[in-house]
Amino acid sequence: MSSNIDFSAIGMDLGDKYCVLRGLDQEGEVVMGKRVKSAPHDIQKLFSKIQPTLVAMEAGSMSGWISRVVKDCGHEVIVSNPRKVRAISQNEKKCDGADAEMQARLARADPKLLFPIQHRGEQAQADLSVIRSRDLLVRTRTSLISHVRSILKGFGVRPPRCSSDAFHHRVAEYIPEALLPALEPVVGQLRSLTATIRAYEKYIDRVAGNRYPETKYVAQVVGVGTLTALAFILTIEDPSRFRKSRSVGPFCGLCPRSSRSCESNPQLRISKTGNDYLRRLLVNCGHYILGPFGPPCYLREWGLTLMQRGGKNAKKRAAVAVARRLAVLLLRLWITGEKYDAFRNSKTEAPQGADEAA
Repeated sequence: MSSNIDFSAIGMDLGDKYCVLRGLDQEGEVVMGKRVKSAPHDIQKLFSKIQPTLVAMEAGSMSGWISRVVKDCGHEVIVSNPRKVRAISQNEKKCDGADAEMQARLARADPKLLFPIQHRGEQAQADLSVIRSRDLLVRTRTSLISHVRSILKGFGVRPPRCSSDAFHHRVAEYIPEALLPALEPVVGQLRSLTATIRAYEKYIDRVAGNRYPETKYVAQVVGVGTLTALAFILTIEDPSRFRKSRSVGPFCGLCPRSSRSCESNPQLRISKTGNDYLRRLLVNCGHYILGPFGPPCYLREWGLTLMQRGGKNAKKRAAVAVARRLAVLLLRLWITGEKYDAFRNSKTEAPQGADEAA
């Protein structure tokens, strides 16, 4: 029985309906091959019968809750980064069993070969889901507004520019009678979406104030609202996970990729690893700081200096560089709880090469 075997490592390949397992003994031989339903009860029942061991699985949509169930059974869990482990994704004989075995062998040899990632907690994941749901509704509303404007443009009607919140009020009087059957239901959906988005925003403000009081330190920077501050905190969750504050830049995928070889060192685009939503929020903050309504601060001065150097996509590159530095600043404010000084670095640091990439 598997409960009597002293495993050196167990690999799991996660699937929507079933998870495939391969267990290795102390000599590295495959001594267990199982398939279990992808359900909390079934996974808990299986791993509660196995002696505590090292369990490796690939990051995915279900790895969060599965890793928590396995940990609760007393096992050490490693969640591998699929972008880094090419030995699995590019295996010439790829199948569920082979993937699970490769996970186990890499974990047994050296867990660092799996480039482990850290899942956020269940509560943080639930709260972040609220922010992501709001983002989906905002993008849906934008798409519907573009649809309405496009239809009206074909009839020679141009509604005035206004905010997305007010669009369903302002556009109603510009819809010709012939277009009422086509656009009136869409405007109704816009009205409903706007009300739901406002309800989400009130909930987010309430959660940030009651459950995550540290957002007040992160939101000190003008241009960083409660939404961005809370998304930053929920995505990182544990600020001590970084040995240096500068490491948050690569974590957010805001640092350029590297491909150095001998004397060749080409300039590459940013890696875009990590959480794409957080990266988008930070870059939007970077554009705001550099924009016409951006507040006077060191970050703005530094970014504008980069823009003056010109080159292709100068503003975009500067916004990404500002976003990278902004991430470091937000992490420091979170850790220290200091009062934000907008010009703290103005006299101590001159603008440099901005790790230019975008």
